[in-house]
Amino acid sequence: QVRLVESGGGLVQAGGSLRLSCAASGLTSSTNTRGWFRQAPGKEREFVAAVSWSGGNTVYAGSVKGRFTISRDNAKNTVYLQMNSLKPEDTAIYYCAVAYTNVVVTTLAKFDYWGQGTQVTVSS
Repeated sequence: QVRLVESGGGLVQAGGSLRLSCAASGLTSSTNTRGWFRQAPGKEREFVAAVSWSGGNTVYAGSVKGRFTISRDNAKNTVYLQMNSLKPEDTAIYYCAVAYTNVVVTTLAKFDYWGQGTQVTVSS
């Protein structure tokens, strides 16, 4: 049974930083894409960032490019999202996800497993 557990969320002032972590267990394939999505109140879940299984390929949403960095440690089955220069519009529940593919994907429907989410709140 695949389980994804996010941590690192919290309350931060605008301009601050947070680092999210997502530990996975039960994965049946080491060849996978790991991703982060977010969902703000009243809005649909949206793509934030994704990283290939090797860590060599990354994709970001335009709204976070240059501020967020996704990385992974395959030995720990963990993916990270370093978030800098946070803005109030980054406030959302952040979800990590896994897609069993060696191609970096960004579409919500292509991810196979999801975590429960961690709240990030950025105050102005």
